[in-house]
Amino acid sequence: MTFDQSKWVWMNGSIVPWVDATTHVSAHALHYGSGVFEGMRCYSTDDGPAVFRLDAHLNRFYTSAQVYGLEIPFERSALANAIVELIQRNEFESCYVRPLCYYGSSTLGLHPARCPVEVVILAWPWAAYLGAIGLKEGVRVTVSPWKKFHSDMMPTTAKACGQYLNSILAVREAFARGFDEALLLNSDGQLAEGSGENLFLVRRGELITNDERHSILLGVTRDAIIRIARDLGHPVITRPIAVEDLMGADEAFLTGTAAEITPIREVDGVSINGGQPGPVTQSIQRVFFSAVAGQDARYRDWLHFLVLQPVG
Repeated sequence: MTFDQSKWVWMNGSIVPWVDATTHVSAHALHYGSGVFEGMRCYSTDDGPAVFRLDAHLNRFYTSAQVYGLEIPFERSALANAIVELIQRNEFESCYVRPLCYYGSSTLGLHPARCPVEVVILAWPWAAYLGAIGLKEGVRVTVSPWKKFHSDMMPTTAKACGQYLNSILAVREAFARGFDEALLLNSDGQLAEGSGENLFLVRRGELITNDERHSILLGVTRDAIIRIARDLGHPVITRPIAVEDLMGADEAFLTGTAAEITPIREVDGVSINGGQPGPVTQSIQRVFFSAVAGQDARYRDWLHFLVLQPVG
């Protein structure tokens, strides 16, 4: 992935050229990871580009900021409009959108009290995070030796910048051993999530996943998949997931804004469903991609078309 330097970035209320979207090297967030962010996708539909579940993503963005004491100096409607304007200015039909709120430059003491709060939004074309082949054929994953931090150490339900060092350690170690992705255990020895995705198992037609009690970030895509699965007639069970549950599953897949719905075909050398995506996973994928393309009326309210909203 390379960035197109001719594109535009929304920064603190204005759209500026990509090359001018800069922050100082003394910014608090650069040193300590003191920021929060979101990741959302805009999809091409027959009725024009539409952002998937914009309201849910912005709600999590503001909630994450509140957890860390960051007061975002813009209304939700203003940021929604900023996202629309940025996509239009860049002339994207489909893209990934990254709002980011962080402490800027004033002090490098740990307490960021005097640091200004900066807000930026980037957008760029980004294909399937785990690859088009992974999306179709499944990925090979490994259980990482790095564990996911517990919610009494850091707030796992907040999407904060510095927290992703945990994921970086896990995914780099997995790549070094030839895997596509890492799965992290929580402090209880149960499976938590991927480095950037939630985890689902399929057993006898039922879906099994975990929740915030098990040190995961509650994914917006995860929530959508739970609804789709139930609409397809598949019960969804929320409970702890042991490694043995995964190894014995009929099917397994990862969900996330970047990864979308990516099947797992192998875990540490053990094949899942004979090393290929299973029928339940594939049916959920079909409905999901139909929904984001605006082709399923049941999920039309998940799409935010590029129309400016009243501010306030």
